[in-house]
Amino acid sequence: MTARTSTARIVASALVAAALWFVMFSPWTAPHVPFWGAMAVSSALLLVLAFTLFPGWWRSHRLTAGQIGLGIAIAAFMWGVFWLGDKLSALMFSFARPQVDSIYALKTGADKWLLAAQLLLLTGPAEEIFWRGCLQKAIGDRLSAGRDVHRARLWAAIITLAVYTLIHIWSFNFMLIMAALVAGAVWGLLYYLKPEWLPALVVSHAVWDAAVFVVIPIL
Repeated sequence: MTARTSTARIVASALVAAALWFVMFSPWTAPHVPFWGAMAVSSALLLVLAFTLFPGWWRSHRLTAGQIGLGIAIAAFMWGVFWLGDKLSALMFSFARPQVDSIYALKTGADKWLLAAQLLLLTGPAEEIFWRGCLQKAIGDRLSAGRDVHRARLWAAIITLAVYTLIHIWSFNFMLIMAALVAGAVWGLLYYLKPEWLPALVVSHAVWDAAVFVVIPIL
């Protein structure tokens, strides 16, 4: 971004994302929409927001073999974290496994390889580009005016994480909300520490989505 994104654009884009996730997950709307179709549309709209409201976010980033390898490594690390978290949560909470199973039930009847392709090529990249590459970056830029840049970027990571987590609250699924919190915290922290790693984070989000939900589910 060559210039600071206006506060109005930041708020508007966050509200659009919140509305999309409400439609997909709330008990009042979710039964009336095809989940994976809605997810595809929502992901595409996030990309539209990224390219229209946050112009130029891509200019300082290049997808290299090193970034791809790093992204795969981050995805593997996160899979391990979630595997451990699944086992611990099952020991601590009786509702944990049924709630996780209800998330996996969303793929019932879907072609698993088409679903994996959607997560790998559209949903994962769109979410990471929007949340970290655009929103977290734009918030940090706005907060940094006349202030400590590192503190501003840290607050941007916290604010983005809060919004990213809260938009999942309409699912009323504690395990899904916690998954969003943990995954968002990892990606947000890495982007705060190494913003030049954005291509790797996009790869990690895409690979992790496809792996944990379809290719190597945590059962």
